Amino acid sequence: MKDGHLAFEEWLVQRAQHVESVLDEHMPAADDVPMRLHDAMRYAVLGGGKRVRAALVYAAGAACYTGGNTIALDASLDRAAAAVELVHAYSLVHDDLPCMDDDTLRRGRPTVHIRYDEATAMLAGDALQPLAFELLAEMPIAPALVVQAVYVLTRASGSQGMAGGQAIDLQSVGHALTRDELQIMHSMKTGAMLEASVALGGIVAGASSSTRRALDAYAQAIGLAFQVVDDILDVTADSAALGKTPGKDAAENKPTYVSLLGLEPARAFAEELRLAALGALAPLGGTGARLAQLADFIVLRDR
Repeated sequence: MKDGHLAFEEWLVQRAQHVESVLDEHMPAADDVPMRLHDAMRYAVLGGGKRVRAALVYAAGAACYTGGNTIALDASLDRAAAAVELVHAYSLVHDDLPCMDDDTLRRGRPTVHIRYDEATAMLAGDALQPLAFELLAEMPIAPALVVQAVYVLTRASGSQGMAGGQAIDLQSVGHALTRDELQIMHSMKTGAMLEASVALGGIVAGASSSTRRALDAYAQAIGLAFQVVDDILDVTADSAALGKTPGKDAAENKPTYVSLLGLEPARAFAEELRLAALGALAPLGGTGARLAQLADFIVLRDR
């Protein structure tokens, strides 16, 4: 909670490095039995990524902090940030499997099933998900807030959120979707976990009902914007910049904002969402500065 003086780029790197150390601390050691599974779990989680979801947890927590036990708050934010990264990592491991998106590259490295094997990749994802909820259960905050946090992450990652959105995505290959249908799919597949990241920061910091409403409006806009920009990058970035195989959506005839709207209208929509996110932060005043910077980072990363 003492990093408000840092420039945004420095803060983002610092937060990424910090949550990496938290994840390293709470992950099973690679030499613990079963060693191959634990090694695969660590490979899937550690050593890469911008940690945007974790950064959203920390930024939302800072925006809502009104005083109190900073040691307990920091420890709880660490566990919440690590939890969303664990769920995100598990989703990527499973998403890359041959039965899903069948990808061989993630964060510039071979995907888990390529580095190990399909069964190990499946089990690594299966093990990462409950570890996330173990960390939430360990947060040193009021039990009622722990329950709220667990509920938020379960809803965001289940059939009404990320998993459900992925199911719709797989069923939509080769089919034309309306703009509303595409928005529903992406709000579940990508937006739900980003919204949960913001909500978790607010819950841990004890945000008021009015502040949570502002956070929810911000998160809904930025969650959808993240996917719009991902669709843009899939057609504009190379594998070195993207960290995964570019052009797969078009090659597999998947519905995207670029295929539906066109490249420039998709960029205009992302900008519209960025402005909506910034507007939602107005009630927070200066405490929402990091969230505003993250909105800019998420949308403007395709420039």
